[in-house]
Amino acid sequence: MYASNSASQWGSPTAPRKALLIHGLISCSSSWESVARLLVAEGFFVVAPNLLGHAWRRGTDYRVSTLVEDLQPYFINDTTYDVVAGHSLGGTVALSLLQFLPKTKQATVILLDPPLEIEGTTEMYKSWFLNEVANVKTTEELVDDLGWSQRDCVLHALGVSMCNRTTIEGIFSHNRPWSFSGLFKNIPPHVKVTVLASDPKTGAVCHLEHVPRDIERLNVRVLPGIGHCIHYECPDAIMDAIQLPRAKL
Repeated sequence: MYASNSASQWGSPTAPRKALLIHGLISCSSSWESVARLLVAEGFFVVAPNLLGHAWRRGTDYRVSTLVEDLQPYFINDTTYDVVAGHSLGGTVALSLLQFLPKTKQATVILLDPPLEIEGTTEMYKSWFLNEVANVKTTEELVDDLGWSQRDCVLHALGVSMCNRTTIEGIFSHNRPWSFSGLFKNIPPHVKVTVLASDPKTGAVCHLEHVPRDIERLNVRVLPGIGHCIHYECPDAIMDAIQLPRAKL
């Protein structure tokens, strides 16, 4: 069904609804396991591609526009999605994908703590990511440090181990200035966007002052007490944002 062979899939291709999930920096498609299971239970076929520079996929151009272009095979033959979700860098990529969503179907786009305006702090973030890939934590360390499930910690460590410093340096150097808030002005009439922002006290990278307040079909929700990895810590918030049809009584 899809041209890329670097992706994870869950559910049946004949399911009535489809979802496209885009992971973040130093992560991988498998990181969506918990969310994908919830979606499959609600009748979705779920596809999660691996971005360039991740899961052993190497490249030379790591501009967000190039990451978006690399995902075009997932839209061949006007393939439509009921839901598109992106975490962190994947949220920025998803926001850049809005213009490519076929107009034949209403779509819900969910951005999980996307970095929108970080030009003043890019070096700080780059150093943090470089340290992560240079010193990959074990599953046990992640469980102790973060309190995530064993499964999520295994998948997180897997994603980190399949990335490298070249990707991180390319992501930050090829996207200068790092400024993507303006893309909210281009929300098509058939698309609704929800930004789920982490709690600023627990490491949020999406700040409310960077999200426009006067844009139609744009909703913003801050998740108190939830850290940057919303898909690990609070997958139910993602499901709530989809607004699934309620069963008839």
